[in-house]
Amino acid sequence: MIPATKLKIIKKMLIKVKVFPDLKKEEIIKKAEDSFDVRVRAKPQRGDANKEVIKAIALYFKIPAAKVRLIKGAKQRNKIFKLLNDRSIENYKTKKRSKKNS
Repeated sequence: MIPATKLKIIKKMLIKVKVFPDLKKEEIIKKAEDSFDVRVRAKPQRGDANKEVIKAIALYFKIPAAKVRLIKGAKQRNKIFKLLNDRSIENYKTKKRSKKNS
């Protein structure tokens, strides 16, 4: 379960990402509250690295990959992603609270 503080961040978050494609090790390094280095195995061809970065960000924030949007930098190393509001997580949290209160 995602903490309530993380839900507030996910609602309207833009993050800056520096991508390091074509590496042996995949990882995400948090540089600041809204800045990350993402290392992926995929090559920067036909958007393969971008797809892997989206999957990695989704796993890191525990949200569906469909909720991660590339806003700027499709062909650059420095990118800006938007994390969209995940209503299913909010609804799950609200339902859990209402069950506990009953």
